[in-house]
Amino acid sequence: MNEEQRLASAQVNQPKPSNNKTEKDYSKYFEKVFTAPSLKDAKKRGKEEVKYHKDFAVDEQFLKMGEGRKFYIRTYGCQMNEHDTEVMAGIFMQLGYEPTEEIEKADVVLLNTCAIRENAENKVFGELGFLVKYKRKNPEMIIGVCGCMSQEESVVNKILKKYPHVDMIFGTHNIHRLPNILKEAYMSKEMVIEVWSKEGDVIENLPKQRLGSIKAWVNIMYGCDKFCTYCIVPYTRGKERSRRPEEIIAEVRELAAQGYQEIMLLGQNVNAYGKDFTDIEYRLGDLMDELSKIDIPRIRFTTSHPRDFDDHLIKVLAKGGNLLEHIHLPVQSGSNEVLKIMARKYTREHFLDLVARIKAAIPDVALTTDIIVGYPNETEEQFQETLDLYRKVGFEMAFTYIYSPREGTPAAKMVDNVPEDVKKERLHRLNAVVGEYSKAALKKLEGEVVEVLVEGSSKKRDDVLAGYTRKNKLVNFEGPVELVGEIVKVKVLEAKSYSLRGEFLEIVKR
Repeated sequence: MNEEQRLASAQVNQPKPSNNKTEKDYSKYFEKVFTAPSLKDAKKRGKEEVKYHKDFAVDEQFLKMGEGRKFYIRTYGCQMNEHDTEVMAGIFMQLGYEPTEEIEKADVVLLNTCAIRENAENKVFGELGFLVKYKRKNPEMIIGVCGCMSQEESVVNKILKKYPHVDMIFGTHNIHRLPNILKEAYMSKEMVIEVWSKEGDVIENLPKQRLGSIKAWVNIMYGCDKFCTYCIVPYTRGKERSRRPEEIIAEVRELAAQGYQEIMLLGQNVNAYGKDFTDIEYRLGDLMDELSKIDIPRIRFTTSHPRDFDDHLIKVLAKGGNLLEHIHLPVQSGSNEVLKIMARKYTREHFLDLVARIKAAIPDVALTTDIIVGYPNETEEQFQETLDLYRKVGFEMAFTYIYSPREGTPAAKMVDNVPEDVKKERLHRLNAVVGEYSKAALKKLEGEVVEVLVEGSSKKRDDVLAGYTRKNKLVNFEGPVELVGEIVKVKVLEAKSYSLRGEFLEIVKR
């Protein structure tokens, strides 16, 4: 770690607090170590701050650290967190650790956390309390908290005050420092905290222990510069910074050679890819065009922001092939007034025009979205505009949420003036519309033959296989286990509320 990083980071050995200490005792500590999320400060993002490293390797001094030891990682949140877990698992494996799915057998337990909603944070704190009993049985167990929650001052303060059995805390920007942090945790009797407020660098050649052999995640960029007023991501994940295209292409080619059937390209704002390049004009459309030439059956991407969805990307996606006709396009609200308060920087009309352009180029596209209800000051009329937009677009599925304030965001300072019962009632009405359109989209497929990537057995029956269509529809059908990992043709027999029941026909020949 260079001097700049040291000045912008927090790596300390903090004495584990006794129960009689108060939060006030840590105020001086946080004055120097952490900076509370600031919209004004966070927007001051210089391009010179991010460095690109291609030479990551675990230092030889750490290679036998994990011999005879096991690790357990519990992951909360989005695909990005899942992918971070794959990287940390890869590092653990290089250190000599073995994975375990049983907490009581683990020598290191990590909670990889999500900060997007209050409910996710509450689950983590509940799990931390639950882990006390394992720590009592095995005082040598190392318990760590990482991920997005670790980047929040209030969260770290709460852990210091209420969860003294935690041994280490580290943030989203310094996962590659895991060996160093582990060593410090083993050697010290104090809580080890390393949370960098500096923007994360782009580090290639990180090891990965993939969670499966059929579908793989590939990060193409990190961070977000959009600063929607409700969202903590720009603070916990930092500025937008893109991987070089040659590195991404090489990774996808390697995954194709290993037999992976589907790739999901990841980014907090994935279609802002390449905007930070200063030496080349290269955007997500260019990357998708090159990836379409690789011999891998399916390529998806998430998550998009409507502001960065350009016509060139639409033109490339319209070519089809291994670029799938499913696009997740979060709208969040159908009201211009609410969109303005959210700082989404587009209007209802702009969104509908984008949808029209996408549908004109890709007539059979399946669109899905995210929607928040009960935003501060949202009126019944504004909520009705959201329902109206949903029907106009004809989304085939949506992730729907009740507004939850996140400390440190501008929205958290707004008066949360929509009563809880009103929020729940609006969510119920929205979900009724979501269910109606989802069922209608599935109903159209009855009698049709669809291609399904078989991922394994269904949740309810071992003799029933499950997989997803190109448009991300869940299909269950009876078939031999040998079909797992194959793309097969299935005739749809019945449309249910959120899935399809089908009959296996044949394996798709490539």
